[in-house]
Amino acid sequence: MMTPISVFNRAKTQKCQTPSTGFTLLELVLVLSIIVMASILVVPTFGGLEGRTFGVQVRAASSLLNYARRTAVVTGQPSTASFYPILDEEEDDANTKLSSVGTWQSNGAKLHFRDSTDRESEIQKLIEITFYPEGGSTGGTLLLVQGAQLVSIKIDPFTGRVVTEYEEN
Repeated sequence: MMTPISVFNRAKTQKCQTPSTGFTLLELVLVLSIIVMASILVVPTFGGLEGRTFGVQVRAASSLLNYARRTAVVTGQPSTASFYPILDEEEDDANTKLSSVGTWQSNGAKLHFRDSTDRESEIQKLIEITFYPEGGSTGGTLLLVQGAQLVSIKIDPFTGRVVTEYEEN
C-alpha cells in the first residue's frame, strides 16, 4: 500500500481552483486579425464599381500610348493610337491606318483633348496620337472625365513621354 504524500492534498486544490471562463489574449488577437483581413477584402467592394471601371479605362489608355511609343522606337516606323468616345465598327474599319497599333473606346467617360496651345475640345468621333521613331509625338493632353473624376494623360511632343495625373474636378 502506498502512503499519501503529505505535501499535496488533492481535496484542497479542487476547492481553491475555479474553472476558467472567457478568452485568452491570443484568441482575441487572432479573431481581431481575421476581422481586419476580411474588412480589407470586403470594404473596397462597397466602393463604386463606376470608379473602378474608370480606373481600368485610364490604365488601358495610358498603356496603349506607351505601347505605341515603344512600337515606334523599336520598329523604326511611326505608330498611331486611336481613341474613340463611341466606337462604331464600320467607322473603325474605315479609319484604320497601317501604322495603327490599337484603339481605345470610352466606357462612359467623356474624352477631351488639349493641344500644345492649350485649346481644349471635346472629342466626338476620333482622336489619334502618333509617335515617331526618333521619340517625338504629336503631343497634347487627353482628358478623361467621368462624374467627379478627372484624369489627364499628358503626351510630351518632344520625348513622347506619357504621364498620367489624377486631378480633382
